[in-house]
Amino acid sequence: MMKLFDEKRSVFKPYGFSCEMWVPNLMHRPDRHNEIEINFFPEEGVTYLFQGRKIKIPANRFTLFWALTPHQIVEVETSLPYYVCTVPFSVFLEWKLPASFVEKILNGEIISETNLIYSSSDEANFKRWFDDFQENKNPKIALLEVQGRVNRMAFEFIPDSSKGISASQIKEANQVEKIAMFIAKHYTEPIKVSDIGKAVELHPDHANTIFKKTFGTTLSEYIAEERISHAQRLLLTSDLPITQLAFSCGFQSISRFNASFLKIAGLTPREFRKSNSFLN
Repeated sequence: MMKLFDEKRSVFKPYGFSCEMWVPNLMHRPDRHNEIEINFFPEEGVTYLFQGRKIKIPANRFTLFWALTPHQIVEVETSLPYYVCTVPFSVFLEWKLPASFVEKILNGEIISETNLIYSSSDEANFKRWFDDFQENKNPKIALLEVQGRVNRMAFEFIPDSSKGISASQIKEANQVEKIAMFIAKHYTEPIKVSDIGKAVELHPDHANTIFKKTFGTTLSEYIAEERISHAQRLLLTSDLPITQLAFSCGFQSISRFNASFLKIAGLTPREFRKSNSFLN
């Protein structure tokens, strides 16, 4: 059965381990769930709005990203279905992939296979995984095969990295995941670093340290980035007045919003809307 994105779907609702076929369609709001999402477009790719940027996903490429990052299809070139697999983030960490590869995923990169030699075998794999789920076969075999394919991609993507993520790194990644999840759910509220530490049961300084180690940014900076990313999506896809938009994203003053937006985006909110809006 082909699926369409459910606009009424609850934010952060998990898909679990799945492999499905979706019909590409324009999304009126972003999807967000704490899983690794893997896409494969057999014919034409799509364009996602991802962290305030438009990113085109190429056809015939095994592509994956951390779906906790808001992602929204804003351009489609075909009505032909594509494959979507989702893997719970906790399972992904258990695979002990190269630390540098995991770091790229945590940092919000979309990673696509660069070697076209895998295109035909990838399409056959996705078809088999999809059939396994449709026919209610044992999904454990499909999960092992997905794990193997991601392992191959990771070690070829970073060939000089033979060292997998360690137990202590997995523990930190789990803690960072909880922090990122808390921020994702509450960034429109007036949250402080102390609130985050309390929510994840870590001292605020330690939470800030391990988060910066992974993301290269402080918790306060990340909260601002989340708010500005939200503002960018609204500027691109709505005609909300900028003042109303700023407060809806979690800023307590228009001056702080303007300063943060200029620092992160390099443009004023008005300039950004004028040069990028889909509503023009």
